[in-house]
Amino acid sequence: MPKVKETILELDLEALEHNYNYLRSKIHPSTMFLAVVKAFAYGSDSVIIAKKLEKLGVDYIAVAYAHEGRVLREAGIKTPILVLHAQPSNYTMVIKNCLEPSLYSPRVLREFLKTSKTEKQKAYPVHLKFNTGLNRLGFSENDIDYIAGQVEDRKELKIKSIFSHLAASEDKSEEEFSQNQIKSFEKIAEKFTSKLKIRPFMHILNTSGIFNYPEAQFQMVRSGIGLYGYGNEVRYDAKLRPVATLKTIISQIHKIEPNESVGYNRAFIAGGTKKTATLPLGHADGIGRQYGNGKASVLVNNMEAPIIGNVCMDMIMIDVTGIDCKEGDEVIVFGKGHSAEIFAAQVNTISYEILSGISHRVKRVVTGV
Repeated sequence: MPKVKETILELDLEALEHNYNYLRSKIHPSTMFLAVVKAFAYGSDSVIIAKKLEKLGVDYIAVAYAHEGRVLREAGIKTPILVLHAQPSNYTMVIKNCLEPSLYSPRVLREFLKTSKTEKQKAYPVHLKFNTGLNRLGFSENDIDYIAGQVEDRKELKIKSIFSHLAASEDKSEEEFSQNQIKSFEKIAEKFTSKLKIRPFMHILNTSGIFNYPEAQFQMVRSGIGLYGYGNEVRYDAKLRPVATLKTIISQIHKIEPNESVGYNRAFIAGGTKKTATLPLGHADGIGRQYGNGKASVLVNNMEAPIIGNVCMDMIMIDVTGIDCKEGDEVIVFGKGHSAEIFAAQVNTISYEILSGISHRVKRVVTGV
C-alpha cells in the first residue's frame, strides 16, 4: 500500500477471508455460519465487510439493531439478516426490509405478533432467544408453554431458530458453567420441540465457543470478533489476522527541554531532554483519554513510542526519544504488528472496545479486494 498521508483505518479483506476460512475449518462442513457485523462491523465498515462475507458464502449475517440491517439491505445485501436486539418501535422497519428479529420475552413476542398481523404477514421468519445464564436477554424455560399458547393456530410467524449465548466461553476456569449452559439449552430445545411439534435449527456458540466447545455446534455457529482477527486467546490470535489497522502520521516533532511540559494541564513534565511527536488523532477519533500519560504505546518505525500527556480531542503526543523518525513518517496505533488486543490491554480494556470506538471521521481504506 502507498505511504499514508493522514489518519486512516486500513481494512484488509484478504485477512477477513483468511479468518473466515480458518473459523470454517473448525466446524463441520454442514454447519451453517453466521457472521456478526453489528456496530459498523466492529468499527470497520459494515457494508464493505458484509459484501465480502456474502461473496465468501456465509449463511447468515447478524446486526444488533434494525437500522443496521436496513443499511445493509439498501446496499444490496441479500443474505438473511438476524437482528439480535430489535426494538418493538422498529418492527415495521424490520418487516419492510426483510430482516429476521430475535424475540426474547413475552412482551416482544406479543408486539411482533401484533405488528406482523397489521402488516398482513404469513410465516414471517423469527428467532427465539433463551437465557441460559448470561442473564441479559432471553426467554426462560418456563416461558415455553406461554410461547406455545401465543403462536399455535397463528399463521403470521415461522420460528426459524432457537438460540442462546455463552457467558464465558473464552474462560477455561468457567468450563463447568459453560457446559451447564449447553446442557440447559439442550433441555430447553427438547422441551420446545416436543411442545410446539416443530424443529427450528439451534445455535449457541460464539467465536470462543467455536474453538473451545466444538461438540456444541448444533446447526449453526456465530462469529464476530474472530472474523476481525481476534480469538480471545494467544494461540488462536496467532492463527488469525487483524482486519483493521489504524494508521496515522507524525505531524510535527519537538525537542523538549528538562522541566518543560507537554499538552493540556502540563500532564507530562520532561525529566530530561526529550523528542516528542504530535499525531493527528485523538479522543474524537476513538482514542480515549485513558490511553495517555504513558499508559499505552504506538509503533514508530517498528519501535514502541509511549503516548505522553493527556490525549487531546484531535491530537496525541508521543515520546520518540531515541527513535529515528521524521515528520510525515507512518505510525501504527493498532493492527498489524501491534494488535488491538495488545493496545487495549495496556489500559485494562478489550479489543472489542477500541475496535468499535473508532470514529467515522477516520477515513476507511480497503486493501486485499
